[in-house]
Amino acid sequence: MPQRESDNMRWNFPVLLAACLLSAKAFGAPDPLAVPDFRQDVQPILDHRCVACHACYDAPCQLNLASEEGLRRGASQTKVYDSARLLPADPTRLFVDAQTEQEWRARGFHSVLSPVDGVAAENAGLLVRLLALKRQHPQPPQSPLPGALDLTLNRPWQCPQPEQFDRFAAKFPLSGMPYALPGLSADEESLLLRWFNGGAPASGPEVLAAPYVERIARWEAFLNGETLQEQLMSRYLYEHLFHASLYFEDLASTEQEHRQFFRLVRSRTPPGQALSIIATARPYEDPGKKKFWYRVDALRGTVVAKSHLPYAWSPARLERYRQLFLAPGVAVTKLPSYAAAEASNPFVSFMELPVQSRYRFLLDDAEFFIGGFIKGPVCRGQVALDVIDDRFWVVFVNPDHPLVERTAQFLAQVSEELRLPSSAVPTPLGGLITWQKYSAMYSKYLKARRNFLMETADDNVRPTLDLIWDGEQTNTNAGLTVFRHFDSATVVRGFVGSTPKTAWVISYSLLERIHYLLVAGFDVFGNTGHQLNSRLYMDFLRMEGEFNFIAMLPIADRTKVRDYWYREASIPVRERVYGMSTYSTAETGINFRTGDSRQELMGLFAGRLGKALDRSRELPANADSALWSRLEAIRGRAATLLPEVSVLMVHEQDAAGRESQALYTLTRDTGHTNVASLFGEEKRLLPAEDQLSVTPGIIGSYPNAFFRVSRADLPAFVAQVTSLAAEADYHELVARYGIGRSNPDFWRRSDEILQLYAQREPLGWGILDLSRLESR
Repeated sequence: MPQRESDNMRWNFPVLLAACLLSAKAFGAPDPLAVPDFRQDVQPILDHRCVACHACYDAPCQLNLASEEGLRRGASQTKVYDSARLLPADPTRLFVDAQTEQEWRARGFHSVLSPVDGVAAENAGLLVRLLALKRQHPQPPQSPLPGALDLTLNRPWQCPQPEQFDRFAAKFPLSGMPYALPGLSADEESLLLRWFNGGAPASGPEVLAAPYVERIARWEAFLNGETLQEQLMSRYLYEHLFHASLYFEDLASTEQEHRQFFRLVRSRTPPGQALSIIATARPYEDPGKKKFWYRVDALRGTVVAKSHLPYAWSPARLERYRQLFLAPGVAVTKLPSYAAAEASNPFVSFMELPVQSRYRFLLDDAEFFIGGFIKGPVCRGQVALDVIDDRFWVVFVNPDHPLVERTAQFLAQVSEELRLPSSAVPTPLGGLITWQKYSAMYSKYLKARRNFLMETADDNVRPTLDLIWDGEQTNTNAGLTVFRHFDSATVVRGFVGSTPKTAWVISYSLLERIHYLLVAGFDVFGNTGHQLNSRLYMDFLRMEGEFNFIAMLPIADRTKVRDYWYREASIPVRERVYGMSTYSTAETGINFRTGDSRQELMGLFAGRLGKALDRSRELPANADSALWSRLEAIRGRAATLLPEVSVLMVHEQDAAGRESQALYTLTRDTGHTNVASLFGEEKRLLPAEDQLSVTPGIIGSYPNAFFRVSRADLPAFVAQVTSLAAEADYHELVARYGIGRSNPDFWRRSDEILQLYAQREPLGWGILDLSRLESR
């Protein structure tokens, strides 16, 4: 805890404010009585001290402080993430489901900015009173923090309304804001109070610069063409980009304050008029009988890492869309309906768009589309994330392979069997019945797929490395690594870390189904049945991606690899996709040279990708290489004691005294017997197989620990990590190198980490969520 916070315990809140004002006058600072501007003065403080927990759907009490609109919307006692919800919840998407404070009050949100009379706590708004509570009861200077500060993921929310605050403060005195983190500085608090006391004035709408207006007009004209071909293309683009943080590549700025992102929406109003957004739970749902337009809306609010999916638009991109979807050979005879059965099935809706065009569109930005499954419109991922291993590699089927050409007709034949369970159901029992129906449909699809593969099993389609897309040796989306961090995950380009246990080979139909199951078709406000269906069906899709990998191995090795991936799984689980009734009977066309074909094949993937394999996440070859290798060689107890995601800041000074810093992330790969069961994950853990990956930069949106180590002390840090054997050893590691929740320098170091993150990923970075920082 900062020393200044301990000293300030002797001051009451009004006296503190008066002292700050007098001090500012005495030293010639800007007029302290002037009301600060929200956008220029207030939002930066919220960004670096509050948005770390209060953003997106997992913001406590839905108090989203990433924008002025979220602050004015206020708080709600209703949770978005609720796996026990029997009925779908009313959506509360900021900027979508309501537009005014009055509309949000009607939806159950209460103000945190009630009128303020002076600085008397009993008359102040909730936010002011929560800051005052923190000042009166500062962060305890101990680690771990006392049990009164509940840091569990699904802890009960305390969302007091103004008349309930006194009881709340008496019962939870340590729950001031920022929660379980050091308090704001006196300067930060005084600025916020001046804004509150000045009537909390709005900054007013931000005016887009002329170049942005011109780009928007160009894209809106393109997306609202009148021909059937143009309309079908635009519908396809919208359903795949509705969750994107769009940016104009030729106007993109690497400076934080100038980054401007946009979103693609459907509006009742045409270009040139104010937006009237059509709010539907899913992008393929019926927009209504009246005419609508695709519009480009400026994203408002601070960018947070857990929901940020940047996607570039440019003149070259527009021309690429023309080539893929508007070429003379593409003939569209009718538009699909918005009836649920048809609209939720892309193999029906977009049958008249060439499969090659659709697939190449997805491959062009495969990291983005896999990232949608990881983040999508739901921030922290969803229940389906426990269906994947902790780290695996992803490659894609070559769009030029003869098998892909033949796939188009096959997909048309089995489109009914490829329907996804995207609609909410009224009860968990109904969800189970629905899943059984889709399970039967999927089994029927697998039999048809097997027959299709047998019919095409000639020398031209035997599985060789030619089956794998090589990115034309230029597109670094060709190989990806997915990290799972409990109920969140990360996808990056390249093959990161040591050879993983599993890998997925993703085809067009599989990639499209992942998107429509977990992005376009997933409703975070849906009920238990909907979420259960998504989780259970994703089992099928994971198995299919893994099966595509196994089918490239020698027939003699396939069962052995399957059984290794599915240790202790029930026979029905193992046989569902990998049983002999669904196996490809074609022998591999790859000439394996070692006794471990699984590991060898993953190595061959890297050779196949060649120049298209992104190596920016590989550890640099320098004097520290041996230290990183020691960390990545850890197996078992030492890895288990570390949290899922640890951010390591390494610093050093040169001869001139200039300090340099570098960021690395230590991620724990948690060993499992299998990931094929919905319940009882703790029973399937294999601590002896836990291991670490070390990656330059930031991996994950929810760090669990921060460490800061000088380069000179790096060998000692590594030695201490490798020798971890008990919880007490980890406590010693944190005490020596950790930047914990009560560290006096916490906010300074947090700001430095964000700055380094922004320098490495100027367009892709966002505010990290600190709600899962451990205290142990």
